Amino acid sequence: METHVRFGLRTISLVLFLTLTTSLSSTAFDVSEYEDRESVDIADSILSYGNEMEDMEENEWQMVQTKANQFVVNDQPFYVNGFNTYWLMVFAADESTRGKVTEVFKHASSVGMTVCRTWAFNDGQWRALQKSPSVYDEDVFKALDFVVSEAKKYKIRLILSLVNNWEAYGGKAQYVKWGNAAGLNLTSDDAFFSHPTLRSYYKAHVKTVLNRVNTFTNITYKEDPTIFAWELMNEPRCNSDSTGDVLQDWIKEMAFYVKSIDTKHLVEIGLEGFYGPSTPQRYQLNPNAYAHQVGTDFIRNHQVLGVDFASVHIYPDSWISQSIADSHLPFIKSWMEAHIEDAEKYLGMPVVFSEFGVSAKAPGFNSSYRDNLINTVYKTILNSTKKGGSGAGSLVWQLFPDGTDYMDDGYAIVLSKSPSTSSIISLQSTRLALFNSLCSTKCRWGCKKRNVLETVLYHDEL
Repeated sequence: METHVRFGLRTISLVLFLTLTTSLSSTAFDVSEYEDRESVDIADSILSYGNEMEDMEENEWQMVQTKANQFVVNDQPFYVNGFNTYWLMVFAADESTRGKVTEVFKHASSVGMTVCRTWAFNDGQWRALQKSPSVYDEDVFKALDFVVSEAKKYKIRLILSLVNNWEAYGGKAQYVKWGNAAGLNLTSDDAFFSHPTLRSYYKAHVKTVLNRVNTFTNITYKEDPTIFAWELMNEPRCNSDSTGDVLQDWIKEMAFYVKSIDTKHLVEIGLEGFYGPSTPQRYQLNPNAYAHQVGTDFIRNHQVLGVDFASVHIYPDSWISQSIADSHLPFIKSWMEAHIEDAEKYLGMPVVFSEFGVSAKAPGFNSSYRDNLINTVYKTILNSTKKGGSGAGSLVWQLFPDGTDYMDDGYAIVLSKSPSTSSIISLQSTRLALFNSLCSTKCRWGCKKRNVLETVLYHDEL
């Protein structure tokens, strides 16, 4: 496996160089002024980048960190093109489906994706990780170990989410059931955020996962650079408290608690990005009138000590109208630009659009629309990248391998069946890889390579 990865890095370097030279020769711009000076310099930089990545094979990965409003690895920019596949742990728990985990990482790696977001929870359900508070199924934990070790083989980092707001895979509802079984007499699932016993259940889970020693790699999770970040919760909402105070207090406690155990990894909340009571002037940007009443507050929540970057989701087909509409793409652009602006002006941190997609079940859906949606997200990220802004990357929902159609929620993308979508994803990965390898945090866009990079990043037929 190590031989395969090392060969892949040399190949990537060569592909980046060939892609760059093809782009420059086919564009309408006059590139003669670059050929002698900058093209050679960039080619050397790409090859040097490949060699540096090879060196990393012999050493432990560096942790992803933040510097101002950007992600960095070893003081180089780390802009993200990634994906979601939430069920990896459950599939890894069964020998008959474990190979699908490897397939997902292999396919994602083939189009240059570098980050995957997945669940590090399954509470009280079928193939539960946590069968009851602080009681774990070791076989399922070993399955999560496999996911982490397999991701490392394909040089894909993981955002691991620690609990669900929704009932799928247990979520806060399961914690309430456990509380009631212990005699608490709780009447709302939102007691998850406020009741001290349920908070203690969650914190015990956090402590167990972060201190887990991987049975495949012998590396403790909190020491493993394969893990990009911890996510406190998938899409937290506290509908019973529209002021947002209850959720805010929970975020404060849990972000601090995660950092008290693990100071090395990044932490994010898992929010959808809705504007709340602290910024009523931003309500008009929300996708609907209900969004500011669900107990979340994008700017206020992300100002909590211990939160390292912002998360935003994008689902116009469920937030605005189920039918595909012409208004959806402009909404996506304005939604993203508003959150990038907020991350720069008020938060001073990167923002990742950690879920986005469109359901094939939506009336009016076609593959061309999905491609346009993905292109809209990617180009908005690039517009921020060009300026050294807070738009740090995106994670499409969701990537599936062949033969898993029965798990499709309508959003699944199977690369082998979607050549146009695969090309768009690969192009974005190439552009971001070039930027990550050719610039440094000191260089940014003021370096001598700026003109060539602008040509590469914005040439549609790269």
